[in-house]
Amino acid sequence: MPDPRIVVLVSGAGTLLQALLDSEIRRLIVAVGSDQPEAPALARAQAADVPTFVVPMADDREEWNRDVVEHLQAHEADLVVTAGFMRVLGEPVIEAFKNRIINSHPALLPSFPGAHAVRDAVESGVKVTGCTIHIVDEGVDTGPIVAQCPVTVRDSDTVESLHERIKEHERTLLVDVLGRIVREGVSVHGRTVAFG
Repeated sequence: MPDPRIVVLVSGAGTLLQALLDSEIRRLIVAVGSDQPEAPALARAQAADVPTFVVPMADDREEWNRDVVEHLQAHEADLVVTAGFMRVLGEPVIEAFKNRIINSHPALLPSFPGAHAVRDAVESGVKVTGCTIHIVDEGVDTGPIVAQCPVTVRDSDTVESLHERIKEHERTLLVDVLGRIVREGVSVHGRTVAFG
């Protein structure tokens, strides 16, 4: 089986993307896309000689989703990785790449979905949170779980300090999971995800 062509979608600083660019996954990344023209992540991709594209959020969400699909198809993506991508992908994208969109989320799903996962974890008083790699479906952080890593919440933690520690684990986990998907493949049966 040929190696998958990976497109990474980003919105921000791109520390997760950098972990991928610094790993064996780099050779499989064919493009990096963003909804933010000024995203520092795009500069990281360009520094690594990876082609980039921008699909700014449009008033018409349906049209925006179709534009995203067109860009992904133009790069012949086999696998899409959302790494710090702060947009919810709609049905056109989910359908076109069913079970082939991987997201990294800074909490132990199904706890604390959404954009404020770390803040929500700190405010809730949990003693353990972490990160989750999951398949993207139509919901917000509701897709089948591929892998998880726990992170202890310290009494002294702020949202920022906890988020930094989670991101360290997230970077390692995302690289490991994608490496396994490339080597072994992955299958999804309902809520269950298995390698091989």
